[in-house]
Amino acid sequence: MKRRVWLTLGAVVLGGGGVTYAVASPSADPGATGRAKRPVKVYALALKGTAADRQDLARTDTSQFSMLGVSWTGATTRLHGTAQVRTRSTATGEWSAWRDLELNVDPLEKPGRRVRGASEPLWVGSSNGVQVQVVRKNGTTTALPKGLEVNLVDPGVVTDAEAKAPGSEPAAFVAEGSPDATSSSTPADPASPGDGTTVTPTDGQSATSPAPTDTTTSTATPTDSGSASATASPSASPSPTRPTAPPSTVPEPPIVDRAGWGADESISPQAPEYNADVKAVFVHHTDGANDYSCTDSPSIVRSIYAYHVQVEGWKDIGYNFLVDKCGTLFEGRKGGVDLPVLGAHTYGWNREAAGIAVLGDYTTTSASNAALASIARLAAWKLGQYGADPAGTTQLTAGATQKNFFSTSFTAGSTYTFQRISGHRDGYNTQCPGNSLYPQLPTIRAWAAGPVQGLKVTSLGGATASGSTYYTKGAITAHWTATTPGSLIKSFQLLVDGKTVATTSGTATSVGATLPLGSHTIAVRAVHQSGKTATSSALNVVAETTAPTFTTTPRLSLRSGTVNTSAVPVTLGWKATDDKALQSVKLLSPTTATFSPATTSSSRTAKSGTATTWSMRAYDYAGNYRTSSPAYTPVILQESSATKTGSWTSRSSTSYLGGKSYSSASKGASLTWTFTGRSAAWVVSRASSSGQAYVYVDGTKVATVDLKSATTLYRQAVWTKSWSSSAKHTIKIVVVGTSGRPTITTDGLVYIK
Repeated sequence: MKRRVWLTLGAVVLGGGGVTYAVASPSADPGATGRAKRPVKVYALALKGTAADRQDLARTDTSQFSMLGVSWTGATTRLHGTAQVRTRSTATGEWSAWRDLELNVDPLEKPGRRVRGASEPLWVGSSNGVQVQVVRKNGTTTALPKGLEVNLVDPGVVTDAEAKAPGSEPAAFVAEGSPDATSSSTPADPASPGDGTTVTPTDGQSATSPAPTDTTTSTATPTDSGSASATASPSASPSPTRPTAPPSTVPEPPIVDRAGWGADESISPQAPEYNADVKAVFVHHTDGANDYSCTDSPSIVRSIYAYHVQVEGWKDIGYNFLVDKCGTLFEGRKGGVDLPVLGAHTYGWNREAAGIAVLGDYTTTSASNAALASIARLAAWKLGQYGADPAGTTQLTAGATQKNFFSTSFTAGSTYTFQRISGHRDGYNTQCPGNSLYPQLPTIRAWAAGPVQGLKVTSLGGATASGSTYYTKGAITAHWTATTPGSLIKSFQLLVDGKTVATTSGTATSVGATLPLGSHTIAVRAVHQSGKTATSSALNVVAETTAPTFTTTPRLSLRSGTVNTSAVPVTLGWKATDDKALQSVKLLSPTTATFSPATTSSSRTAKSGTATTWSMRAYDYAGNYRTSSPAYTPVILQESSATKTGSWTSRSSTSYLGGKSYSSASKGASLTWTFTGRSAAWVVSRASSSGQAYVYVDGTKVATVDLKSATTLYRQAVWTKSWSSSAKHTIKIVVVGTSGRPTITTDGLVYIK
C-alpha cells in the first residue's frame, strides 16, 4: 500500500538573517501525524563580492542538505560565466572537489512574477557545508546578475524507511555570527507586495509579468514556470479541463505516484493544464552524481520538486516523469500519469510532448539498461495512447524562435520533424541529456517500438550438435537471449516445424518440449508488447532413440614392446557405428579414455595371468549408447614349457621373465609352444651379437626375425600374430645359425585367451 504524505509550506527566517529557508510541515491532515519524519527544507545563502565579475561564498557550515543550485533575480536574465560549488559530506567530513553547475537552462517564455533565474539543481548527497564561486565569462561585458545566492535543499524524511537510513537526522545550523555565515537578505523587489500578502497565481502566461523577487522568505504562492510553448494555433492551446485518458496499445509500466515519493501538494496548489495529445517524448537528465543509492531516489525527486517550486518559483516540478538508474519510474508534474499534462521541460515544445528525466549526469557515463528499459516502456505507453509509433517521426509546432544544440533553426509557429522519442538537445541548445545518453536513444526507440531485438537461440539442452544438426532422444530445452529487456516483451513461443508447442513469459530465457521421432526445425518467436513478432534462426534437430552398435567387438591383440608380468603391451581394437551420427567411444574399464568416432584402436598394457574386462561404450549425438564388455587374459609361456630340439642353454638374470631364459647357437635348434588363444608374441633378448630365427605358425614358416640390436634389450616382444577368434595354434622358433652371430636368446611366448 502506498503511504500518502500531505505537507504545507511555511517560511522561517533565522535571527540575524544568516539563513533563509522555507519549510514544508505537516498539514491538518489527521493521518499525517508521525508520517512526516522530517519536513523538506529549502534555504538560501547570499553570495558576496563584486557584482560585475565575481561573487563567492567562503566555506560555510550549514544545516543538512542534499541538493543545491544558484539562483538570481530576473527569470529572463542569463548568467554568462561559470558557477562552481564544493560541499562537505556529513558521512566523511571531507570536502568534495569543485563541481560545475549547469547554467544553460531552458529560458522561460512567459515567466510568472515570482520566477527567478537559476542553474540546474545538483544532487550532492547528505552534506553540511558549502563553498561557492561564480565568475563572469572572460571577454564578456555582461555583468553577473543581481541577487545571486546558493539555494540548499534538504529533502527531509517522509517514510519510515528513510527515517532509518544513515544520516537522516538533521545537522545544526551555522552559529549566528560565524565568520562563514552569509546573510541571504536582499533588497525587496519593487514588484513584490513586501507585506507577506499572498500573490494570486498568474499561471505564467502573461507576457507582461512583473520581474520576480530575489527572496525566498515570501509566502507567495508559486507561479507557473511559464516554459510551456507559446500558442501556435487554437488546437495547441493547453486546457484546464481534465480530459479522458485514452487507452494505450501497450501496458502501463509501474509508476511511483506523487504520494509515493512524498510530494507536498500544498506548495503547488495550482491546477494542472492539459495538452490535446502527446506526439513526442523528450528525454532529459537531471545532472548531479550518479553514485546515489536508488533508495535515495524519492529524496532526489522531492528535492527537484522543491527546487523548481520554492527556488525557481515554478507552479510544479517541470518534468512529467522521472526515472532512476534502477529503472524506477516516478510521476512528475501532477495531473494524471495517463493524461497529456502540460509540462515545463523542453523550451518551445511542451504543448505537444511529455518529458522524462533520468536522475544523474550522463555526459560521460551511459545510462543503465534498467533506466533505458523504463524510458522505452513509458514512451511506448504514452505514445501508444495516441496511436504513435515510438520508432517513427512526427511534426511538432515550434512555440519559440530559437536554435537547438545542432544549430538547427526553429521559427515560432512553424512545424518541424522530430523523432517520436527525442533528446532535449534536439529541441533546445543544451547538451542534455548528455553525450553518453543521447547515443542510446536509438536503442530506446527500438526497444519501445519492437519487434524484439537480438533474439537468438544460444543452446539446446538435451541435444548435442554435430555440424549444423542437433540430435536428441526427444526431450529438449531451448535457451535464448534477446537485447530487448523482458519488461517490454509479452511472451516467447517455442516453434517446432513452424508450430507453437510451448509459450512462456517475456522475462523467461528457456522453455522445454518433447519432440516426436524424426527430423524437425526448432525456433523461438518473441512477441513484443506492441504485438510485433521476431523469430530466431531455425535449428535442425533430429529426434532418435536407436543406440549405436559395435560392428567389431572390443578385442585385445599383442603388440611389440617391452613385456612385464604386470604390463604386457597390447592393442585394444574396436569399431562402432550409428544409424545417425556417432559421437564418441569411451573406455570404461580397466581404465578410462574417450575416443573420437573415427578412432578404432588404442595402445594399452594388460596384466598377465589375470582375466581383465575391457568395457567400452559407444555414444551417438542424441545420447543413446551401447556397451560391450569382453574379458581377456594375457598368458606368459616360459621357455621351459616349450618342446625343445637341439642344444639350448639355460641362463639366469633378473632381466629375464621369471629370472631365466634359453640361449642357443646351434643351427636348427628349435622351441615349440602349443596354446589356444587369439594372439601371440615371441619374447626375446636382443644385443649386437644376436642372430636370426625362423618363425613357423601351425607348421608354416611365416617370418625370419633378426634379433641384432645396437643396444642390449630384454623382454622384447619382437614378433606378433593375431587371429579373428580364439583357436589352437602352434608356434615354432628355429635357430638360423647366422654367420658370426649365431646365438639367439628367447624369454618365452605370450598369448591372449
